[in-house]
Amino acid sequence: METLVVGAGAMGRWTGRVVADALDAELSFLDRDPATARDAAAAVGGRAVESPANTDSGRFALVCIAVPVPAAATAIERYGPHAHEAVVDVTGAMADPVAAMTELTDRERASLHPLFAPDSEPGNVPVVVEQRGPTVEGLLTALEERGNRVFETTPAAHDRAMETVQARTHTAVLAFALAAEPVPERFHTPVSAELAALADRVTAGDSQVYGDIQTAFDGAAEVAAAARRIADVDASDDGFEQLYQEAGNDQRHQGDRTRDVGDAGDTGAASSNRRRRDGRTREVRDIEDTGDQNPQNTDVAGGHGDGGEAE
Repeated sequence: METLVVGAGAMGRWTGRVVADALDAELSFLDRDPATARDAAAAVGGRAVESPANTDSGRFALVCIAVPVPAAATAIERYGPHAHEAVVDVTGAMADPVAAMTELTDRERASLHPLFAPDSEPGNVPVVVEQRGPTVEGLLTALEERGNRVFETTPAAHDRAMETVQARTHTAVLAFALAAEPVPERFHTPVSAELAALADRVTAGDSQVYGDIQTAFDGAAEVAAAARRIADVDASDDGFEQLYQEAGNDQRHQGDRTRDVGDAGDTGAASSNRRRRDGRTREVRDIEDTGDQNPQNTDVAGGHGDGGEAE
């Protein structure tokens, strides 16, 4: 199966490996940096191309989009029409990419988000399938066989979840890293040691990837507001106790809250039940989500870079 991978960074290479193994694909890598595409082809197998027009037919059975989040929709619009069977997006946001793919009505279409760095597989993989078919089903089956937990969702549910899972989480960890002072290891508590380790893990990644997440998803302002509430409260009165209890209750009831948040405005919204499709049972979750992307990076062939996907 002739496959074009747009974006030859860490996630593009991971996608290429998965597709090659699952679908016996012949890979072509395209990246804004031709050297990155050549490196990916050498590492994974296949060839580097500077444009689909440089190939024999300019057409591919499958086109995979693995560019930075702000460039996803533009990349789909530019390269999606070169697919004659399927288009798959792995950029990390879903609302805009899925909307862009709706124009490709005669092709299989899916957006999936590996919630792990390539070297941390297996993990969770939410997916939105807009048009089902053998190519998409083969890819999802392969992801499950690699040990991943694949579950269907909606664009709104995914992007809302990412506000907490990625934007707020990264903000909180980076804020701790910026506010903390170096202390000898012997002074650390279990909690502070875990936070310090998380800060080390996050700051060892690719700043562009983390910056793209902050651009795509809201959440940082809410973390700042929560920190201000803690800083402003008088810890000697009931105010701190109330905040402490509120934080604990929010965590304990988070699962119930996310199940209760509906996705009524999203056509084809998923339910919290399990449904069987093509002999496979997939878990469908409903954590309502909306995400606005600010396409400040219009270099649509760029990969995620060596840092890979943010966790």
